[in-house]
Amino acid sequence: MPRRFDLIVFDWDGTLLDSAAAIVLAIQLACRDLGVAEPDDAGARQVIGLGLVDALATAIPSLPPARYRELAERYRYHYLSRDHDLALFDGTAELLAELHSRGHTLAIATGKSRLGLDRALAHSGLGQWFHATRCADECHSKPHPEMLLELMEALVAEPGRTLMIGDTTHDLQMARNAGVAALAVGFGAHPAELLQAEYPVALASSTAELAHWLRLNG
Repeated sequence: MPRRFDLIVFDWDGTLLDSAAAIVLAIQLACRDLGVAEPDDAGARQVIGLGLVDALATAIPSLPPARYRELAERYRYHYLSRDHDLALFDGTAELLAELHSRGHTLAIATGKSRLGLDRALAHSGLGQWFHATRCADECHSKPHPEMLLELMEALVAEPGRTLMIGDTTHDLQMARNAGVAALAVGFGAHPAELLQAEYPVALASSTAELAHWLRLNG
C-alpha cells in the first residue's frame, strides 16, 4: 500500500504506556497530602494529557495558584515512586519497530515534562524509534498546536502527511488545531464516546487494532 503519512506522532501516557490509573492515583494522593478535596477517577482522567500545572488547576479548581507547585511536587513523588512498575501496552514495541521498518518518521508529543519523558524512554527502551519529541514544559500545553507545529518543522513534514495518535480529546483537538489527521485509541484515559465526538479518522480498541489500521491506511 502507498504510504499515506510520512510523520506519525504518538502521545505517551495512555497511548503507548498503560499509565492512566497510576496518574489518577498520584493526583488523588497528592490532594490528600495537601488536605484538599480530591477529584474522582473520571475527573482525574479527564485532565490526563495536559501539562502538569494545567492538569492540576483543572482537576482541583479550588486550589489557590500559590499551592500549584506544592501539589505538583507531591504528584511527582507519588507517580515516580510507582512508574517503574508500569508496562507498555501489549504490542507497542513491535508496532513501533514495524512502522520504522516501513519508513515512517516517528515522534512523541506529550504532556509529560522533559525529565519525565526521558526517564520513561530510558526505562522502556523505546527511545531508539523516535526522531524527535516535544514535552509540555517546552511548548504550550495541549490542545495548543505548538508541539505538532514544531515537530513538523523539525522533521520537514507537511500537515497533510502527518498523523497524531492519542487517547485523549486534548490530543485530537491539538491535531485539529495543527491541521493534521488524528487517530484515537480507546484503551487509555478518555472514554470512546468523548473521543468519537472529536471525529478522529478511526478509533482503535487495542494496539493490535491500531497496528492493523496503520498497515492498511498509514
